[in-house]
Amino acid sequence: MYPFEAIIWDVDGTLADTERDGHRRAFNAAFAEAGLDWCWDVASYGELLEVTGGRERIAAFIAGHRPALPAGVEPEALAVRLHRAKSHHYARLLAAGAIGLRPGVLRLLRAARAAGIRLAIATTSTPENVHALLAHAGEPGLAEWFEVIAAGDMVANKKPAPDVYLLALERLGLGADACVAVEDSAPGLRAARAAGLETVVITVNDYTRGQTFGDAALVVDGLGEPGMPVSVLHGRLGGRAHVDLAALADLVRAHHPEIS
Repeated sequence: MYPFEAIIWDVDGTLADTERDGHRRAFNAAFAEAGLDWCWDVASYGELLEVTGGRERIAAFIAGHRPALPAGVEPEALAVRLHRAKSHHYARLLAAGAIGLRPGVLRLLRAARAAGIRLAIATTSTPENVHALLAHAGEPGLAEWFEVIAAGDMVANKKPAPDVYLLALERLGLGADACVAVEDSAPGLRAARAAGLETVVITVNDYTRGQTFGDAALVVDGLGEPGMPVSVLHGRLGGRAHVDLAALADLVRAHHPEIS
């Protein structure tokens, strides 16, 4: 019925708005726990998001800002330790119900399952963080809906490199032309396109709204719900009030003229 077989989802900022009030708070809690006076405010964390991967983000902060480090501790080892602690704090935030799915996400996931569309994840986050989010998203068994969870620590290079998308495609056993990607950022878009995906939908958030998405099939400010229309920033939605499987099918056909 639909000209695609799977939807591959990014996680942070896409499935859920995790960055500002989730990961950022968890990083700061890990810093405080380690006795460091580092504090990433909303604006500075937005700049750090240009670096993909939490451990890499800490390392980039150390290299760029040269904060005081504990005596005798190597920067790389400190970044690993802090990132591990940050993951524990993030899991506690999720367990407390502090972070939920973005509007329209669960609606589209349910529709895909009902239509026999396969679901996968391609993320720079850790598998532990992904499972923690899905476990506390308010839908029992949500993690089991995703046939493949390809995460950043499973590949050599994180986004914008295509590695994690290539891994997801390999484990799905599908070609890129059989899949749609849903992302929230320019690095995610570049990763998906470099892996050969023609149809990439971008759902921006406060951190990514000003990025450049000229290569995306559609850029919207969310997926929307019935009665909750989305704003189209780039591309066409065919007058629909929210993004649905029919809209995704139209986008695929627009990028693959050979599909009737």
